[in-house]
Amino acid sequence: MVYNVIGVTSGTSLAGLDLVFVALTEVRGKWTYEIKAAERLAYTSEWEEKLSAAADLSARDYLLLHAEYGHFTGHAINQFITQHELDHKVHFIAAHGHTVFHVPAQKMTAQLGDGAAIAAVTGLPVISDLRAMDIALGGKGGPILPIAEQLLFPDYRFRVNLGENASIAAEKDGQLVAFDVCPANYVLDTLAGMLGRAFDEEGKLAAGGVTDQNLLDALNGLAFYKEKYPKTLAAKFGTGTILPMIQQHQLSTQGKLNTYTHHIAAQISAAVQQLTPQEEGATHSLLLTGGGTKNTYLVATIQQALQAQNITVTVQDEPFRNALMIALSGALRWRQEPNALATVTGAEKDSVGGALWAV
Repeated sequence: MVYNVIGVTSGTSLAGLDLVFVALTEVRGKWTYEIKAAERLAYTSEWEEKLSAAADLSARDYLLLHAEYGHFTGHAINQFITQHELDHKVHFIAAHGHTVFHVPAQKMTAQLGDGAAIAAVTGLPVISDLRAMDIALGGKGGPILPIAEQLLFPDYRFRVNLGENASIAAEKDGQLVAFDVCPANYVLDTLAGMLGRAFDEEGKLAAGGVTDQNLLDALNGLAFYKEKYPKTLAAKFGTGTILPMIQQHQLSTQGKLNTYTHHIAAQISAAVQQLTPQEEGATHSLLLTGGGTKNTYLVATIQQALQAQNITVTVQDEPFRNALMIALSGALRWRQEPNALATVTGAEKDSVGGALWAV
């Protein structure tokens, strides 16, 4: 079976709307993919302001924005289809939306981007609200991508994504498990912003700093890292806990970048150790993906931290990875197959997540 899908995602960093058109092929349970078109539509300053302020809106204004953003997304998809000559080639759209509220403890999650509005504008079937069923079943609603990663990249013992958060997925005792490890790119980009940079290119700023052992010990000692998986990180952990802790230390910004880079590496190493079977001398493979792979200093620091565990690291730089995974998650929903696993999210059971909208 071949599914021609447009996957759409928007990260909390407000970098823009990622769109990918991918041919997903399934043959006897094995999946392959071919990305045929992809682009990022940068948000205007107006949309950045609307999305960043969404959590403070009244219920009425939030729902108005939900509808407006759905129509905006639909028009962006139409523009994408026209630009890449995809008319009559798309089977359906999988749209994650822009997360504003995520409170799994109270069984609630909310992503901006009304699926009905997207379907109305594009005239195509749309799958949205991919986290809602898992949340309703008592799950964390994430990480949402590990099952898609396992299907597309089954040959790696570990899969680590360096996105706004770092996350890890692996099979343990015959079951797929996954969890958020620590905040990653969001914190590094915020620190780089204090030096007038959008991000730390290749980690050069961090490489020029010195590790502060007191700060590193304080970060590594945070209670979240002692919690058992499955677990997910809320955006406020980076903004409300991590960044204020870093700013309390009298240290150059480059030193903060260096120290936080080592913190990410230490937590990934700890997560790998937590999931590694006790096999003397065994060597394992790890696939490293996400935007953080462009940070060569971060990658090298992670590789160094994993050396003692006999972990071979393969770096995959796929800039539209999240949109690709959302497309596959949508394909699983289309096939009525589970796209959220209880072993990953802590839900009562596996589920087929996503609302289907069709005109």
